[in-house]
Amino acid sequence: MGQDNSNSDNNNDDSLVASRHGVLTLIESFVENIFKVRKTLFGLSISALVLAPLAIGLSVFLLQDPSFFAVIQIENDEFGLVLSILLGAIIIISSLWLVAGVKQYRSISSWNKRYKEYVKDKEEKDREMDALSRQQHIGVNNDNGDMELDDNRH
Repeated sequence: MGQDNSNSDNNNDDSLVASRHGVLTLIESFVENIFKVRKTLFGLSISALVLAPLAIGLSVFLLQDPSFFAVIQIENDEFGLVLSILLGAIIIISSLWLVAGVKQYRSISSWNKRYKEYVKDKEEKDREMDALSRQQHIGVNNDNGDMELDDNRH
């Protein structure tokens, strides 16, 4: 009867180890996919840092150019008003895009540092677990100091 409880406990331990391994594998897969997406986000942040100032500069240049106002005065209809509103919208949207790009760039940079630390810690833990696993599979010392094979291999 005691042996049945021991087998049941070993089966529960095995299923617990397997479920933990499954969860860890899932988390590691998720982190690796996020790391791949990071490259796309990095490209978007760089484009925001380059293109947004270009759009703002071009819009400000047009709004300050005397010939632009001459065209607006000559047309004197909805065209000038719509064009002015569009240039204002471009400045506002590009400013928001620039701020978002800077925040994203900072976020990605800090995430890279944390990811590198995570990979380093993971590799260290994997080495420790491999060493521990090898010790358990090789054998354990009995009371006399002799080596015995470990029957509880997981």
